[in-house]
Amino acid sequence: MKKLFFAYAWLLLTVGIMMTGIAGYYFYPLSKKSAAQPPANEEEMMRVTTILNDQTSNKQLMGATTIVETNDARAELVARFLERYKSPLQPYSYYGQLFVKLADQNNFDFRLLPSIAMQESNLCKNIPPDSYNCLGFGIHERGTLTFENFDANFERAARELKMYYIDKGLTTPQQIMTKYTPSSDGSWADSVNQWMTEMRYNDRELGRQIDHDNNVLEFVQEK
Repeated sequence: MKKLFFAYAWLLLTVGIMMTGIAGYYFYPLSKKSAAQPPANEEEMMRVTTILNDQTSNKQLMGATTIVETNDARAELVARFLERYKSPLQPYSYYGQLFVKLADQNNFDFRLLPSIAMQESNLCKNIPPDSYNCLGFGIHERGTLTFENFDANFERAARELKMYYIDKGLTTPQQIMTKYTPSSDGSWADSVNQWMTEMRYNDRELGRQIDHDNNVLEFVQEK
């Protein structure tokens, strides 16, 4: 009788171990996978990133995400761009807001002016002495156009880009280049497009990887 009792107890123990192993096989990977998922980034969730429905033929753009829209993150995107490259345009938040303000006043994309500034002067690091001219604007063999401060440079350039370029139908960096710097071999527009794309996605690598001639009317705000 005693032997029978131990045999029965051993059988129950064996079955219990087998069932525990089976349960662990099915349920442990699921719980592990669930625990490995990172929590949502609250800051980015507040911006509610959107999937772009880009109408260009460049397939790399399809499905990429941006934080341009929702709660109007444009000024912060520019500020991050300025900070990333250690621009002397500080406070970054102020110039982020200024570039957006000038773009809205003149009805063109907020990324255009900072992208030209990056191409022409490494975001105002390399400019003629005491000129405050970050955009290569009015710099030629006859002399250099100077300004009393950076703001004055950006304000005049914004007006003239609107009047003499965009309103004349030059609405991409490739088209603007033909008048702004006609001697360029194409590298000017390539660089401006790179910086505009980088700001769009807030991503340096995507700026380098995506080959796309940006439309400078794309993010014009409705008035």
